[in-house]
Amino acid sequence: MFKNYNMNQIILPLDLSITLQENDIAFTVHDLVEQIPQEAFASFIKGTGCPAYHPRIMMKIILCAYTQSVFSGRKIEALLKDSVRMMWLAQNHRPTYRTINRFRVHPDAKVLLRECFVQFRCHLIEKQQIDDEAIFIDGTQIEANANKFTFVWRKPVEKYSQALIEKSNLIYDDLVQQSILPAIEKESPEELSAAEVSAVTEKLGEVVEELTQKIESSDDVAERKKLRSERKQPKQWYKQFQDFLLRKLKYQQDMDIFGDRNSYSKTDPDATFMRMKDDYMKNGQLKAGYNVQIAIEGQYTLAYDIFPNPTDTRTFIPFLDQIEQHFFQLPAYIVADAGYLK
Repeated sequence: MFKNYNMNQIILPLDLSITLQENDIAFTVHDLVEQIPQEAFASFIKGTGCPAYHPRIMMKIILCAYTQSVFSGRKIEALLKDSVRMMWLAQNHRPTYRTINRFRVHPDAKVLLRECFVQFRCHLIEKQQIDDEAIFIDGTQIEANANKFTFVWRKPVEKYSQALIEKSNLIYDDLVQQSILPAIEKESPEELSAAEVSAVTEKLGEVVEELTQKIESSDDVAERKKLRSERKQPKQWYKQFQDFLLRKLKYQQDMDIFGDRNSYSKTDPDATFMRMKDDYMKNGQLKAGYNVQIAIEGQYTLAYDIFPNPTDTRTFIPFLDQIEQHFFQLPAYIVADAGYLK
């Protein structure tokens, strides 16, 4: 005898939560997100356009998917059609992978994620799983999704930038001495700014254009030859200053990206090249990555932050400031290893 099996029987829809186990992770995710204050979702409210999915739904399905080691937007979309817990959390809504990915990169999504950590810690304290007397801080280096051959180093940029300054100053002084260009009022006596290099380039272009028009309007072969000879040097300077301008802007952009770092990746400018831990072949490699700082208590992660610094010595105080500003008040005891000492 078999249990009743009839594919043609119509079954009324039931609450999907009935089919889940009492300790299912979906209930924990649900309770965590529901504890987030309503004010945290104010920035997601739009007065026009099609009604959006509630941010609570989006947070629930993303967090639940992460607990199952599912990070792809398309795979999360597929879970919304296959997984009972995901169907229940989304209340049978099915946002597309594009909607999921847009929500994840929303500027305010990280604020919601921090709020989840805050509520998680409060819940742990309420259940007496942890105490609030101490936190333990440590960091690890995580490889960025960037090619290891896309590095830009600070020292070569500074070296080539200084060489560019010296060469452009030398040519500019020659132009002024030969009365080819009038002297301009420089912002700094040591170097030409990008705007000043652009002005010199424009003036040289006018000189070259003026000589070109004289050549085209003259019918005398000897005179045309003489004018072309006169145009040769200004034309070379014009091309040089065009190159100077492009390079100077590039070096300025590089220095802005560097900040206080010594390197960055072309494909991921926020990543810094740092010495990673040995791989399975015991090969320590220099790769683009991030320094992730984590504060824990009772084996629970309570706060986090990401830094471009390759070492921990310069992240300790900024990380504590971030914890106090975004997560919770610092406890009486803060524990860290000797790697944080200068």
